[in-house]
Amino acid sequence: MAPPKPHKILMVAEKPSIALSIASGLSGGQMSTRRGSTEVHEFNGTFRGSNALYKVTSVIGHVFSVDFPAKYQDWTATDPLDLFQAPILKAESNPKAHICRHLGQEARDCGNLVLWLDCDREGENICFEVMECTGFRGNEARRRVYRARFSSVTEKDILKAMDNLVEPNEDEALAVDARQEIDLKVGVAFTRFQTSYFQGKYGNLDSRVISLVGATTVESVYVQPATSYEIYGPCQTPTLGFCVQRYLQINTFKPEKFWTLHPYITHNGYELQMEWERNKLFDLDVSVMFQKFVMEDGIAEVTDISEKQESKSRPSGLNTVNLLKVASSALGFGPQMAMQLAERLYTQGFISYPRTESTAYPSSFDFKSTLGMQINNPTWGGYVQKLLDDGFHRPRSGTDVGDHPPITPMQPANEDMVGKDAWKIYQYVCEHFIGSVSPDCKYVRTKVEFSIGGEIFRCIGQHVMVKGFTSIMPWLAVNEKNLPQFKEGEKIEVSKVELYEQHDVT
Repeated sequence: MAPPKPHKILMVAEKPSIALSIASGLSGGQMSTRRGSTEVHEFNGTFRGSNALYKVTSVIGHVFSVDFPAKYQDWTATDPLDLFQAPILKAESNPKAHICRHLGQEARDCGNLVLWLDCDREGENICFEVMECTGFRGNEARRRVYRARFSSVTEKDILKAMDNLVEPNEDEALAVDARQEIDLKVGVAFTRFQTSYFQGKYGNLDSRVISLVGATTVESVYVQPATSYEIYGPCQTPTLGFCVQRYLQINTFKPEKFWTLHPYITHNGYELQMEWERNKLFDLDVSVMFQKFVMEDGIAEVTDISEKQESKSRPSGLNTVNLLKVASSALGFGPQMAMQLAERLYTQGFISYPRTESTAYPSSFDFKSTLGMQINNPTWGGYVQKLLDDGFHRPRSGTDVGDHPPITPMQPANEDMVGKDAWKIYQYVCEHFIGSVSPDCKYVRTKVEFSIGGEIFRCIGQHVMVKGFTSIMPWLAVNEKNLPQFKEGEKIEVSKVELYEQHDVT
């Protein structure tokens, strides 16, 4: 008797590179690949205790986009207000790619569908687009649909997701449908309105295109020939307002002079500059008057000495916004380039999913294993080993918005493996993660107050007791400043009194 044919399982990822990682992880690299609209990777295995033939393929983002019916595409025949009540339809986002046909063909004879789309609302919406194309939607009795939840494409996480399949979340998918409809209707209605309103009012404005496209680039479909237009984006246009407001603030800002008073003393071999309690004054004559009072007195009397234990908290988990801030300010990458590099590291399995708002880790996160993968790094491996030996800390409390855990290194890497630019991103992700499980930085802050000519001045000293996370993130280190010993009531001669002129800046 011939053995039963294996069940056919179709798996669909959001990008070809993710499909390759999933197939490689589940098959141990033992698979065949054939071409289609996107590549299809095939291998044998087991599924729910039965022999199975797996087919792993992908989409290339959203399969469908929203649109208005043809009757609403004529600007002259449609009032923009009517668009808010108009029906909408869905059409293939990229008809030339034939993704829908590709999915339908691959789904033939498959009894199960496993969805490996990105684990966010957009990914959930694409899940239901895939179900529509494959014929699995509304056919639950005969063909079962599963959803894989994952935040990285390491073999460990892929296998874990496969063992914990769930059902796709239709509520999240419908939320994206609503967002798409709002973007379409608001974007098109306001684009048509403002284009008609501004035409002919501002000279040569008609000769230029002001393009502020929202989440859905829609209006290019409706542009009348040889007509300039101003596209309204529900997100980008309000953002432009903030940019214009800031631009006007900068250009209309008038710098204002101010003066600060700084006496100097020399004590036990230290020359110290004192900070003025008043900080700064905007009147030169008054500032000169105080300088004269201080110079005439010429003696700084110690009126108070205080010491306080301070700590600088280790960071919480790394989210997308903070990664982009560091990439821009310290690494020299703009947002687009930074995300391209981070997504490449993600698809290669080196970091977790880089699009996340969360800064809090789930309670089940395995910090020890994640740290352990960094032990052999020539730069921070020794520090990591000491953390594991002495005991690491959980990151300080952050925010869990329910999408993905913070951005985390998932596999060891080096510059030769990922390239120079991607290595900068990977290095920072590692340093931030290691810093987040390190002790807080602890230091002693000493404040000495002086009275000179009736004015109060102070010197601040800082002495680090425990470097903590700043050992791995030295750019956040506390600046050490040593002070000589003082006694309350002690009097010291003032060596000079400087009056500095400065300007307010925006």
